[in-house]
Amino acid sequence: MNTIKDSMKSNRKLVLAVIASVCVIVLLGVIQPVYAEENTYNTTNNNSEVNGPVVNPYLASPLYAIMHFDSSQSDSTPYGPPLGNFTVDPTEETIVYGGPINGITLASTDKDYMWAVGSNRVSYVDVSDNNWTAVAKYEALAEASNNLLPAIPDKNFKTFSESSAVGMNVTSMDSYMNGLFGDNYSYRFGNGAYSVVDNNNVLYTNFGNNIYAFALKDPEKPSAGITKRYVIEDVITVIQGDDHPDSVRLFGLSMTYDGHLIITFSNGVAVIDRELNTSSTSFYRFNDTEYLSNSIAVDENNGIYAASDSIMRKLVWTGTNISDDEANGAWSQEYTNSGTELPPIIKVGVGTGSTPTLMGFGDDEDKLVVITNGAKRMNLTAFWRDEIPKGSQRIADQIPVTCGLSNDTEWIQSEQSVVVYGYGAFVVNNIPENVSSDIEALNMNKILQVSLMGPAYNTSYGVERFEWNSSSNEWSSAWTRSDVSSTSMIPIHSQSGNMALINGYRLPEGWEVLGLDWDTGETVHQTIFGDVNAGNGAYAILQYLDNEDLVFNSFAGPIRIHYDKE
Repeated sequence: MNTIKDSMKSNRKLVLAVIASVCVIVLLGVIQPVYAEENTYNTTNNNSEVNGPVVNPYLASPLYAIMHFDSSQSDSTPYGPPLGNFTVDPTEETIVYGGPINGITLASTDKDYMWAVGSNRVSYVDVSDNNWTAVAKYEALAEASNNLLPAIPDKNFKTFSESSAVGMNVTSMDSYMNGLFGDNYSYRFGNGAYSVVDNNNVLYTNFGNNIYAFALKDPEKPSAGITKRYVIEDVITVIQGDDHPDSVRLFGLSMTYDGHLIITFSNGVAVIDRELNTSSTSFYRFNDTEYLSNSIAVDENNGIYAASDSIMRKLVWTGTNISDDEANGAWSQEYTNSGTELPPIIKVGVGTGSTPTLMGFGDDEDKLVVITNGAKRMNLTAFWRDEIPKGSQRIADQIPVTCGLSNDTEWIQSEQSVVVYGYGAFVVNNIPENVSSDIEALNMNKILQVSLMGPAYNTSYGVERFEWNSSSNEWSSAWTRSDVSSTSMIPIHSQSGNMALINGYRLPEGWEVLGLDWDTGETVHQTIFGDVNAGNGAYAILQYLDNEDLVFNSFAGPIRIHYDKE
């Protein structure tokens, strides 16, 4: 079996493989989402309906059963925070430890529970009656690595959460993390990054080179513990054979609409049954010059949308194999990347930092898939999902992202997927204007980079909202904000609040969550966390429950925050 130790020999590719628009942990359970099976979102602020993705019946829930919230990867939730300004000490709230790096808290089939997947462990969380308690946990990374990356005590996560990166530098923070998380803590990055829960309440996730299917030992008594229902050890070799390049890494998981598991590798995509029966596997391999470091979107006809660092593809699962045949609706299209220049911080690789996001559903006129491309000053790029309209081409339109920054800004790039609601799109910039050489040199240690950017080194600024025009088939910029910061957390859209939400670090408040009006960009919500590390949402995603509670997937683990509105 290939171990984490073997993977350490390829540190650069391991790290390059994991961030994708890291890509995170949500709460399903507390309610049945507003998503309707007839594919509409209800919006409370204008009483109108916007078409949404078809619900995948094989997921545990229409919402939060997969990274980026749904199969289309929209990052749009029916829920959101109250309007106004709030100050919260996150260290006084209960944390379900699991990091460093905790992508998303996933929906269970039981509304009273959720699955928390961190880069170290899996937990089953009681969320009933405002609870936030892990009733069972499984130290998956310690097992997958043969204890080369041992379990981290909760007290170490607590110590880190309550401390601050202010005043620290690369050397001091590295030493601090070595003491808390172990000498090889950088190799914890990317584990459990993209997970999915099916309609049998089985959690599929990755640790090391293994694919796991976790379930409850006793569904009637969750505290009895978590068990491995299925596992594929050394899944890269098992699926691809011995001739795969050494640089290949395991990335993410999704689900077809006929109930098969999709596995994404840095060099291709596989489909397998949910019992992880390897004889059922279909594998599609990319060109050896390509590298994929994000997850995928899936449509109701089992179109699979995958973006390597140079090519955007639509593959099609036929029920028996993965097809790239145009007769089945498949296609591929090259797009612009940054060539040989690597971004200095946060972002992975020279191509898109985005997991593809679908736009346009139901009777909407245009059906698109959108990413930010890899140009140093990125473009928001839309591709036609299906047939190309007469007179157009596969790239329907692309528009420069400025975020309101000056024309001489060298890098405007995002490691996050495009947030989509209706024909609106929202993107963030993750690259600071000036990057210190000592933190730039850490490109192989994203955990260390993301712990320092903001409180100890320059932060990034800038977000932008766009609108797609179905009449002219082109993008336009709705608004920009060059004064707000989104460091590394995945932004989201709140339907109830009609806002885009980001996490970043700005003086004098420190770490914060900002809600920006979807139509105007005006700040309509602010949660101030201050300088403590618990306010850093490192590569994770924001989530909200139906009672406006925030699920903040912090550096050390998800936190449930209730807003006192009195």
